[in-house]
Amino acid sequence: MNGKSQKPDILLVDDDDDLRHALRQGLELDDLAVTDFKRPADALDAIGRDFAGAVISDIRMPGMDGMQFMAEVLEIDPAIPVILVTGHGDIQIAVDAMREGAYDFIPKPFRVQDLGAVSRRALEKRRLVLENRMLRSELDSGSGIAERIVGRSPAIATLRSEIDLIAGTDADVVVLGETGAGKEVVARALHDFSARASGPFVALNCAALPPDIFESELFGHEAGAFTGAARQRIGKLEHANSGTVFLDEIESMPLDLQAKLLRAIEDRSIERLGSNKSIALDVRFVAATKSDLGREADAGRFRADLFYRLNVVSLSIPPLRDRREDIPLLFEHLARQARARYRREIPDFNPVLERELLDHSWPGNVRELRNIADRWVLGLWNGFNGGGTSSAEDFEGPLSERMAAFERAMIEREIRKAGGKLKDVYAALGISRKGLYDKMQKHGIGGADADDD
Repeated sequence: MNGKSQKPDILLVDDDDDLRHALRQGLELDDLAVTDFKRPADALDAIGRDFAGAVISDIRMPGMDGMQFMAEVLEIDPAIPVILVTGHGDIQIAVDAMREGAYDFIPKPFRVQDLGAVSRRALEKRRLVLENRMLRSELDSGSGIAERIVGRSPAIATLRSEIDLIAGTDADVVVLGETGAGKEVVARALHDFSARASGPFVALNCAALPPDIFESELFGHEAGAFTGAARQRIGKLEHANSGTVFLDEIESMPLDLQAKLLRAIEDRSIERLGSNKSIALDVRFVAATKSDLGREADAGRFRADLFYRLNVVSLSIPPLRDRREDIPLLFEHLARQARARYRREIPDFNPVLERELLDHSWPGNVRELRNIADRWVLGLWNGFNGGGTSSAEDFEGPLSERMAAFERAMIEREIRKAGGKLKDVYAALGISRKGLYDKMQKHGIGGADADDD
């Protein structure tokens, strides 16, 4: 196909002129865009991998029948939803066709609004397939900083440009962002795309160290410098020579140590505790904070001179709630990382997941999104309000058995909510009728062969 139209059209194929025209009118009244064809061969000319719609076809037609037509469509793109319209005697054929890749089938007689409802779900599935392909294409084509700082929002594009501009310099940097926003990711990008990339990247969380060992961790000590100092210790700053020091949550550093850090930054040298020997430092400092250090300095909780010395360049990471257009691409990126860690395939991105991700307020930012991507890949995600914090510990046995138990419980819950109406169940779960039936048979859930109309 030539890829002429990007409209999410329904392509309707039926050799019965009266029925085809009636179905087209009914679907158009249901606000669906329809292009109808009498001959399947003509419809094939309007289909390609970039086709953004769905196909509805009768099964019994002269020349090329619906089964042959479906095979041709799926040869073009196996992810194009094909809905088959079946007579009573064709139902077994349609069931077999679903095993071959059909999206769904509608047995005659049927209501046009039922066909419209199935069509809308098919269009939504197709939209997600094309969106996923686009996201994966963007991730595959990304290089350098774009692979680290993922997103297409203007704020993230600006951040990438700023990192690109300053990574190759030795300018000290303050990275400002909320908890979980990705401050260490930015710091590592500054390091990895600099001339210091072959040197060490030393991260120190200023909020996690007890005050009584903070100075020793930072500057090191000589043997006998204090009680318990049995041997010499190289501090974090000295260990980072020729590399980058990342000081996370620097607003938590005690004021007396801030003065010593300031001197080390200004002189680019340190002295270990218990020593008078000056050790030269060749390091770059990247400090991260979730606080406004200027205001902290005005309030006397942070040294103003240290703030001004560190704040040669300031980079700000927007919270995830302010760049929602980045969420699908970022989720795909994090899901790929989870796939590599857990060696599991990534489940299909479905409308329920997409809606919940875009509607969530994201207090935990990218860190929270990463946790959800992990649970999604593990098959343990069930929504923010429906057990989204479920984990393997909620079930007993090996991981495969826990995941199977979780899936069965989720399907059974949706069946109860829908009062046994399976059409509502596979719509809620974002899967096809065949997908639901297969899972019900797999888990031994009753009613897999029931009529859900």
